[in-house]
Formats: sequence, C-alpha cells, structure tokens
Amino acid sequence: MIFVTGANGMVGSYLEEVFSGGKLVLTDIDTLDVTDPVKVRNEIKKRKPEFVLHLAAETDVDRCEKEADHAYLTNALGTQNVALACQEAGAVMIYISTAGVFGGGKSEPYTEFDQPDPANIYGRAKWEGEKIVRFLLDRYYIVRAGWMIGGREKDKKFVGKIVRQFGEKDKILAVNDKTGTPTYARDLLEGIKKLITTGYFGLYHMANTGVCSRYDVAVEIGKILGKKTPVEPVPSSVFPLPAPRADSEAMRNYKLELLGVHKMRPWQEALSEYLKNWLQ
Repeated sequence: MIFVTGANGMVGSYLEEVFSGGKLVLTDIDTLDVTDPVKVRNEIKKRKPEFVLHLAAETDVDRCEKEADHAYLTNALGTQNVALACQEAGAVMIYISTAGVFGGGKSEPYTEFDQPDPANIYGRAKWEGEKIVRFLLDRYYIVRAGWMIGGREKDKKFVGKIVRQFGEKDKILAVNDKTGTPTYARDLLEGIKKLITTGYFGLYHMANTGVCSRYDVAVEIGKILGKKTPVEPVPSSVFPLPAPRADSEAMRNYKLELLGVHKMRPWQEALSEYLKNWLQ
C-alpha cells in the first residue's frame, strides 16, 4: 500500500493511472493537514502502509518568500511530521524535493553530489525537509524534481500559463536568462514506481533530460500547438518577483545514470505528450 499526502496537486493527477492495480490511500489538505503532527501520526499508524509518498508542500515560491513561517511550517515541519510517522510505522518515505535547493552558481547541470545553496526561502525550507528525512530515517527516497509540468486543468505553473496566453495575447514574453530542467509529473511517478522496487535508498534527481530557459519552453509549446503567436525573449528583470530565482536550476539524473535504474526522456518529448493528451 502507498499512502499519499498532497494527492490533489499536479503530480497527484497521475497517481491512479501510474499505480493502477496497486492500493493507494490518497489524502490532501482537506483530509490530512501535514502540519498537524497528531493527525499525521494517527492516520499513518492506522493504515500501516509500506510506502508513504509525501507530495504535500507549499510550492508557491513567492508566497514562501513573503510568508516564511508558512513555508517552514509546511515544507520543513510538515515533512518532519510525516517522517516521524514513517519512523513509528516502519514505512519507507518518498519525499519529493526540488531543484530549487540549488543557488545557480554552476555552469553545468547539478548532480546529487553538488552541495545545495538555495536562492530563496522555498528552496531553503525544502532543503531543511531533506535534512530532516535523512536524520530521522534509514529507509527513504528523496527525489528532486525540476520545473514541474502536468496536471492539465490543475496546471497553474509556467506551461499552463503559456498555453492560456497563446489563446489570449498577440505577443508572449518569456524569460531567457534563467535555465532549468522540466519534469513531467507523470514521468516522475513512473520513475518513482521503478525506483522503489530496487531498494536503493537515498537521494536522486529525477527530471526529464536537457537544459532550457522559460523562453525555450514557450517556443516549444507554440510549435507543438501549431500557434503563430510570436514569443519574445526578455530578461527576468521584466518580471520582478518577491523571491529571487537561481540563474540555473538545471539538473542531471547522475545517480540514475550510474545505477542504470531508469532513463528519463527528453523534456521536449514529455512536453509534447502532455500537451497533446490535454489539448488535442
């Protein structure tokens, strides 16, 4: 059995199709607030799961910057509550972390052996969550994802915003001075499904392959959808935001490569499948 927190988000949209045939217990903020240690402990203890997939998080980077207490309560202490419950129940924890733990000072993609140095409070809170999992548990998978894509109607991230702009604007502006690595939520779950059968506990990067800017992604969306709306590259200063962003959050799935566990496909291929399944 897999017990899931935060199952109503982008990644949760694909849980039932990826893990079809397996037993899932799906919870979200309405049924289980991970900031409540007693409820988390009681629910996991009652269900006795083999795995706990911890998806619940505050992923609004700018809200985290403006509301640091909320960020640390949800992303660090909420993770602690889940880890302690896993410790008591003997469950394997799967913690979804982020490329946002890196500060952007490296020219090549980050690997699992690079030292985190977050650029903002969101990244720091998620990194604290990683440290808590490592400290409290012996059996865990920490899986770092990149720029998340997926969720269809739930997609409030960059891809969803750009798709809507193609239907509304005469010109689209997209930042070209920040780079990262997209992660299709369905591919992430497929990778996790394979990883947890190995017993190779530890930290992993699990992003689609390739490095791109937001501008590159916007251009690719236009190509996939056959849109003629021009996309103009602009510096990030055009869109001032409360939280600083790293110049690069690009990741390489180095440990997966070395172990030969699972190969993620190029981000362009994953993006194409996502958009065609959603919109065409």
